[in-house]
Amino acid sequence: MTTALSTELYWLTLTTIMTALIWLPYIINRLVEHSPWPALMNPQPDLRPEAKWAERLMRAHDNAVENLVIFAPLVLALQMTGSSTALTATACIVYFFTRLCHLLLYTFGVPLLRTIAFFIGFLCQMVLALSILGVI
Repeated sequence: MTTALSTELYWLTLTTIMTALIWLPYIINRLVEHSPWPALMNPQPDLRPEAKWAERLMRAHDNAVENLVIFAPLVLALQMTGSSTALTATACIVYFFTRLCHLLLYTFGVPLLRTIAFFIGFLCQMVLALSILGVI
């Protein structure tokens, strides 16, 4: 017996999967730059990627994890309190796509648009929080 996920939980799951996969291109780059054995050893703090995109991708991954720590509990609290609305569902969908845009814009070094994508994601988190609190 399967239970259908709410829209919010569905997009939380996709956001979590995306966040979990972000490290793959970075590691592939590391394998190419340093060969398999050194790349698979414990990373040295001063061993940075030669490719600037890989360095930015690593920071984008850190940022995605930091924001997932905020987004996930909000979605779970929303589910526990039964506060889901069309607005919260839309906020979760928009959050996923702004995080995807943020990842790509960060990796390719596009500063202003990256900040705008981050801010829209923040606004989505605030929609969820304010919905849980009954403000909106």
